[in-house]
Amino acid sequence: MAERQSGSGAGVAVATPTVPSPSLIRRLDQTHVPMLLARLVVGGVFLYLAFQKLGDPILFLKNIREYHLLPESPPIFINLTAVALPWIEIVCGVLLIIGLWIRPAALIVLGMLLAFTPAILFRAIDVYTTQQIAFCAIAFDCGCGTGAINICKKIAENGSLILLSLVGVLSHSRRFAIDRAP
Repeated sequence: MAERQSGSGAGVAVATPTVPSPSLIRRLDQTHVPMLLARLVVGGVFLYLAFQKLGDPILFLKNIREYHLLPESPPIFINLTAVALPWIEIVCGVLLIIGLWIRPAALIVLGMLLAFTPAILFRAIDVYTTQQIAFCAIAFDCGCGTGAINICKKIAENGSLILLSLVGVLSHSRRFAIDRAP
């Protein structure tokens, strides 16, 4: 406590407020490194995978069908998804890399990851129950653009991308970004 004297000479104790130090996560965010890494990694991965899907749209359409999430009739839903999804990934990837509309782009990517990851997991569980092989030995083309991949590796990759997308959604850092408003 600081002591302050009034005009009469008597000491008056005045409490000075203490400002709590920022948490470790807040201090790390203030370095701007987590946001920059998250933007570049997630944006780069989504750009790469989108171009892989555009390189073989028929294969991507077949992979979407294997999940049985969309109605097969009328085919407009599944066809529109196969055409639009890579372009949405490209737009979000570019926005994240250049740092424009970061939070909306990261939120869209996060939504896609939160939809696709359980779908991949449920498909792997179906393979596990029907073929009776070790779960981490399961490998299939999930439609992500990487070809056949080990399911445990894919779930770990998607988990990492989910965490990095959360950084993009929650961080207030805008250094190295075109859009400076949080």
